[in-house]
Amino acid sequence: MRKVRDYDAELKALGDKAKALKAKRVEQLGTLVTATGADALDVETLAGVLLDAIGSKDASAKEAWRAKGAAFFQRRGRKGGGTAAIDGSGASTEPGSDAADGSGATANR
Repeated sequence: MRKVRDYDAELKALGDKAKALKAKRVEQLGTLVTATGADALDVETLAGVLLDAIGSKDASAKEAWRAKGAAFFQRRGRKGGGTAAIDGSGASTEPGSDAADGSGATANR
């Protein structure tokens, strides 16, 4: 006889895993804000910068932000912190530049 699947338990486990992944992502984004120095900005300014970055249709500006972000993670990698300090996966994400200098940031996730 086949073993009966407990769909409720499986759904609960998937929900718990999704909740944990979302919490980890929020923590990583907070760490990114702190690592870039963007935590020195007030919340309204940071939100405005991010909204402008998201709404931007300028592909060259987005590519420039991506390049600055990649350079940021490479610099951090040489200092020993690496992307693991922010990402935890060892894989580089593609956020934008240092938001403290007025540039926007985008995440490609």
